[in-house]
Amino acid sequence: MAGLYVLLIVGMLAADAGFTSWAEIRRALLDPEIRYAIRLSFLSCTLTAVLSLWFAVPIGYLLSRFRFPGRALIDGILDIPIVLPPMVIGLSLLILFQTPFGKAVERWIPVTYQIPSVILAQFSVACAFAVRTMRVSFDQMDPRCEAVALTLGCNRSKAFWHVVLPQAGRGVLSAGLLAWARALGEFGPILVFSGATRMRTEVLPSTVFLELSIGNLGAAVAVSFVMVSAAVFVLLLARLFGSQGTGRW
Repeated sequence: MAGLYVLLIVGMLAADAGFTSWAEIRRALLDPEIRYAIRLSFLSCTLTAVLSLWFAVPIGYLLSRFRFPGRALIDGILDIPIVLPPMVIGLSLLILFQTPFGKAVERWIPVTYQIPSVILAQFSVACAFAVRTMRVSFDQMDPRCEAVALTLGCNRSKAFWHVVLPQAGRGVLSAGLLAWARALGEFGPILVFSGATRMRTEVLPSTVFLELSIGNLGAAVAVSFVMVSAAVFVLLLARLFGSQGTGRW
């Protein structure tokens, strides 16, 4: 059964590769609108990965090292973006920015149907995966090294920065790469919260949708192949560093 599933995945990728051609991919890459979508996708995914790590590292450490009231509840809440339908996430973000809080934010920074909404939609989902990766990374570390640092006079902050974080270096990199790859494939929340406006909020998944909607199957498959290539490359890097376990950079 496992072999059948692997064959299904390989078959889908092979079908994409066989359907398109290098000439079709080249034409797609030379299209100004698609090039804009590529730039916005890579920029937003990179910013999303950085933001995800900024939140995921302390949250993962907190859940791994400390026991406190409400810990199980917080742990469950962090899984919600993983299991929620993507469209629901986008709709929830859209409604959030119709509240007094959201409108106050919009007065300072335009978000809805703007580039920041793309990053926020990607972050809402990708961060949950980064948190899980970081927690596993911290769980696999021997806490005795940190305990020794604390007994030698380090406070909790110094022990984290000088002992724990260097040991979790590969885990941090894996979490960042996974968040990047997850953000690259995000479509539902972006479609609802950001729209799919050409040369404005269009990212690569939006490009596939727009090209399909006008019947340009060749361009849609070419863009899909670019996305698959980027995602596979990033996931291979994540698997490479993740397979080495926790360790220094």
